[in-house]
Amino acid sequence: MTATLTATPTLFRFATAGSVDDGKSTLVGRLLHDSKAILADQLEQVARTSADRGFAHGAFDFALLTDGLRAEREQGITIDVAYRYFATGARSFILADCPGHVQYTRNMVTGATTADAVIVLVDGRKGVLEQTKRHLAVVALLRVPHVIMAVNKIDLIGFSEDAFADVAAQARAVAAELGIDDLHVLPASALEGDNIVERSERTPWYDGPALLELLEALPSADEVDQELEPLRLPVQLVLRPQGGLAPGIAPDEAERLRDYRAVAGRIASGVVRVGDRVELFPAGTAATVSGIRSAGIEVDEATAPQSVSLEFDADIDAARGALVVSAGTLPAARREVDAELFQLDARPLTPGIRVLVKHGTATVQAIVAQIESRYDLDALTHEPAQALQTNDIGRVRLRLAADLPLEPYRSSRHGGSFLVIHPSDGATLAAGIVRD
Repeated sequence: MTATLTATPTLFRFATAGSVDDGKSTLVGRLLHDSKAILADQLEQVARTSADRGFAHGAFDFALLTDGLRAEREQGITIDVAYRYFATGARSFILADCPGHVQYTRNMVTGATTADAVIVLVDGRKGVLEQTKRHLAVVALLRVPHVIMAVNKIDLIGFSEDAFADVAAQARAVAAELGIDDLHVLPASALEGDNIVERSERTPWYDGPALLELLEALPSADEVDQELEPLRLPVQLVLRPQGGLAPGIAPDEAERLRDYRAVAGRIASGVVRVGDRVELFPAGTAATVSGIRSAGIEVDEATAPQSVSLEFDADIDAARGALVVSAGTLPAARREVDAELFQLDARPLTPGIRVLVKHGTATVQAIVAQIESRYDLDALTHEPAQALQTNDIGRVRLRLAADLPLEPYRSSRHGGSFLVIHPSDGATLAAGIVRD
């Protein structure tokens, strides 16, 4: 007996970014507090610390709900990416609260890479700053599907519609320049709670949703029609019978399992069904899917992002690092790749350096053949460069020692992203996306 399992379309990943003192951690804390996502003991601890800081009785320093490191609490800033998990009646969320300082741009890249949406905060009194442009530039390069601009501290400018409209116009101008299509702009007061969980009566001129309403309504990557995406399943391991079979298995099932062979992995995109024709990279061999298992259950079909094992009608050669794809969609084998690199390590990246490139479950040796340019995030232009330093974003050409199925990032966030790793200590040097 088989079943059909479908991915639960309730998970939504979002990240936050903003300049220092824009109230980002306060907004996140308010969002968690007002959506009832904070445990009682944590509220008590925050209340005590808020009282020690001079807050009035019963008042909260909402930033303490997300600033977890001791250095963050003492300095009142966000340094590391803080992940929080919460849920509402509509869906579950994974929140990445990213730092706003220039020197922590790499942390913002880490938080936004897998996000369905990014909330970029601006102070309504200051408007769009240079750091705001940096964050929007990173969001544009990473092709984050949805961008939310929260114009914070609207209470400090008298809930002025004109002031909000000016900042919104600035944001839309920068977004248009960077090629960001899906931009949502809303007025908010993180301190007072206006338009965070519920729509505020103090902004009658704003007829859009509150922040949480918007987060509940935007489609996530898991909810995109997988029928439109080609199958991509990086093979993590090959399953074969090992030793004797477990007792209690029926004779006919035991006979079938003696010849059991399957590839296992997490579906990155698309749908796979029993009877589908697939191809394997790099071998290029084709086969028909004869069986699918998910969590030990035989199913007729599976979709991203489920973890499954696939059986085929033929004994094909596959190993960790291979890629199962829909027939007729085999990616081109690349030995050279032009990429945008986000430098994460303190050691500079220079031409001629030997590295490892990890794509999916495959890892190959590579060399940095050329550094073409560095992205000036202030001017939003590229400039010549001989090396990439920490937090730099640059255009680089890599030469690979073996074929990889790298696809343009514009068409596939999964197929077009990779990591650059130091071959000696295993540290992640950079995160990369494939240019068209």
